[in-house]
Amino acid sequence: MRGLFHGGIEPAGKKDLSLGREPQGVFQPKQVIVPLRQHIGTPCEPLVQGGETVTLGQKIGDGKGLCVPVHASVSGRVVAVEGRPHPGGGTVAAVVIENDGLDTPEHRTRPVTSVGELTKEEILRRIREGGVVGMGGAAFPTSVKAQLPEQGGSMDTLIINACECEPYITADDMLLTLYPDRVLKGAMILAELLEPLYIAVAVEDNKREAIRALRKALREYPQIHLEILPTRYPQGGEKQLILATSGLEIPSGRLAKELGFGVFNAATAAAICKAVLEEIPLVRRIVTVTGEGILRPQNMIVPIGTPVSELLEAAGGLKASASKVILGGPMMGMAQTTLEVPVVKGTNAVLCLTEEAQQGGSQLNELCIHCGFCVQVCPMQLQPLYLYQAAMIEETGMMAAFSLLDCIECGCCSYICPGKIPLVQWIRRGKQLIREAKS
Repeated sequence: MRGLFHGGIEPAGKKDLSLGREPQGVFQPKQVIVPLRQHIGTPCEPLVQGGETVTLGQKIGDGKGLCVPVHASVSGRVVAVEGRPHPGGGTVAAVVIENDGLDTPEHRTRPVTSVGELTKEEILRRIREGGVVGMGGAAFPTSVKAQLPEQGGSMDTLIINACECEPYITADDMLLTLYPDRVLKGAMILAELLEPLYIAVAVEDNKREAIRALRKALREYPQIHLEILPTRYPQGGEKQLILATSGLEIPSGRLAKELGFGVFNAATAAAICKAVLEEIPLVRRIVTVTGEGILRPQNMIVPIGTPVSELLEAAGGLKASASKVILGGPMMGMAQTTLEVPVVKGTNAVLCLTEEAQQGGSQLNELCIHCGFCVQVCPMQLQPLYLYQAAMIEETGMMAAFSLLDCIECGCCSYICPGKIPLVQWIRRGKQLIREAKS
């Protein structure tokens, strides 16, 4: 049935902390740290060196193969090209720019008023040169995803994913409320490339202001349909969203694209609009700074590369009770060991939690009571306990038998587990073991 998918959970939304807190202009950090790896694929090579002056939007890193460039998100002076902590863990080469506060723009060429002025090749080139990647977290190069298969094929359905189903986060909600036209123009650009039979913007029913703004803007886009879905996590998962909007299930081992579906995040669509029509690269994004552990939760327009420490300071600073800072949401985000990591293209939130807010603050005891809750809530209809056990004993054959690679790491099983078993943590370890076995 449309609108429903197997399993899922209904955690407390906590979106009211930042909901309606509109950004007050573009935040200006003292410096930005722009990692040369912000996408799935080959990291960029630096195109600048220490001492150079750069302009806003200037390309500062690029590479070959599965790679998209990175750009200066402020104007100023390059003070270093060196290894810096990355939100995904470890150290990554980054371009460090001292912000002069002027936002002196790079001189770009040939903005267009209509996508019809461009060929498909030129549209894809602009998306790639704009450094656009999936901004819902995956960070896959959009210029690659937005192409039809070379061996032929067609696109049946294009879905703009505006569900934003994780608790606390309201960045896409704010984007849709303030700039719905950018998202819809981005959808029409994608439609020009993929030629779908059906175009939809999918949004959960808890986003009242965004829905109101979309309905008004959609009067100018009769080709695009608004799909309002029940609020349930993980509604924004690709396979769950396709099932909810079309009633069709993507089989295990198959890609949505192979079956004629294209799913793109709302922020990605807005970035496509800017890159294609104005030749403005992806240098800023809306970020939700929120949680019980921050003094003034809010949404901010943030230059890519802004240190998390500066964002937290601008939001009033951490409360004394704050115990954890996560980039992303509480279900799929990654806890940070340092606040000197920067915002990257896939960062939609900085979440500051207190001990009390972390699922009751209870301690892990890793005790399975065989309740079956993890099976009931798994949206992929897997058996998380068996995947956990297989990963613990490093039995890759057992992992394959129970379809471990189908896990989307949504965290529903860990959330619901009364024994507090870190199921997703072990499933991620299992995926790593499988990759190592294949290499």
